[in-house]
Amino acid sequence: MFKKTLRLFGVVSRAEFLLPNTTMLVLGLAWGASPPLGLAESAFLVVLAFAVINLSSAIGAQVNTISDYELDSRDARKMYLVEAMDSFRRRRLNWIIVVEFVFAFGLVAWLWLFTGKVALLAMWLFGILLGCAYSAPPLRFKSKSWMALSVLVLVLGVLPVLFMYHIFAAAFESVFLVALAGMALTVYGLIVPTEIRDYFGDKTMGVETMAVRLGLEKASLLGVILLSAGSILFGLAFFLKATFELQPSLNIALLILAVAVVFVLKKYGTLHSLSKKYASTENPNLAEQDIIALSAHNPQWITLVTQTYSVLSVILLASKFLL
Repeated sequence: MFKKTLRLFGVVSRAEFLLPNTTMLVLGLAWGASPPLGLAESAFLVVLAFAVINLSSAIGAQVNTISDYELDSRDARKMYLVEAMDSFRRRRLNWIIVVEFVFAFGLVAWLWLFTGKVALLAMWLFGILLGCAYSAPPLRFKSKSWMALSVLVLVLGVLPVLFMYHIFAAAFESVFLVALAGMALTVYGLIVPTEIRDYFGDKTMGVETMAVRLGLEKASLLGVILLSAGSILFGLAFFLKATFELQPSLNIALLILAVAVVFVLKKYGTLHSLSKKYASTENPNLAEQDIIALSAHNPQWITLVTQTYSVLSVILLASKFLL
């Protein structure tokens, strides 16, 4: 019984976001930490930050599961979320969200007191409220196209990394801001195929995501542009850091990023071709199924790119203390 409840909780909390969350933590740590840094103190801060980021992510995902219940119940591909919500019970999940919020607040307050950086509390409150407002009425930013894009970039690509970075960094570096901009663009670039997968259901329900507003062809092209620009900026930041502050030979690791991004961009190119086919074909249902089937692989694409960013960040972190 306990295992079943735990499994259901993982479904409604979207446990698949755990790995991307780890990427945000590694990025912030790698760019913010610098010697001398005590091992015990660092481990303590990392554990607290990791708990805060994942609790906040779980709260946002749970609010999304609750708020999208009706919409998901009309989508056969998301019935697993509906069934998990029915089995777990909404009332129970509401109480868990309250407990998680209080616990996360306590952890952030602890970080604030330990580091003396009140901005951590401000960033967390802003992020958690914005993340909930993305899905929940009355604001429900996810149905407001450009606002949805802005909120997702902030909540998923900027605030978690900035939060982690600020814990360890003594001051903000311009090269980090370049990396942060690259990460932000990459995050939304990786979300675009998910919006494309949900395009048909969202359009029917009147949910104006960016994909619905732009249309499939332009949305898939936007994904190509954002992912390309984001990876270039992140790669540039890594190059500048390695060349002028660490060891230029580290730049060979950028080949990993190039291979991963090119692989994903090829998939985006296929998605763009299918989107053009959907607009011009006399049998749009067949093209629709092809689009949904291909974009369903987006979790693997997200994992590939984000973990590549993690690898580069680990290399950056290790080089700071070993070189």
